[in-house]
Amino acid sequence: MAKILTLYTGPNCPLCDQAKALLYPLLQEAGWQLREVNIAADEHLQSLYGIRIPVVVNPNGAEKGWPFSAGQIRRLLEIN
Repeated sequence: MAKILTLYTGPNCPLCDQAKALLYPLLQEAGWQLREVNIAADEHLQSLYGIRIPVVVNPNGAEKGWPFSAGQIRRLLEIN
C-alpha cells in the first residue's frame, strides 16, 4: 500500500496552512508523502468537505478533520 496521506484543502485557507505545518514533519519522519487536493473545482468534494477542510484521509479511507494533533495523525498513519 502506498504511503500517501491525502489532504483536502481549499483556496485561501489559513487552517490548511496550519495543518500542513503540522503534517510535513510527521510525514517526513514516517516516510510518507502528502497529496494535496484543492476541493474548489470539484462539486462532489465541496459537498463532502466544504465546511470541514482541512481533512486528512489515509489510504484505507480513515479521515480526520481539523483540528487534529500530531498524536492523532501518528495514529492515522499506523495502518495495518
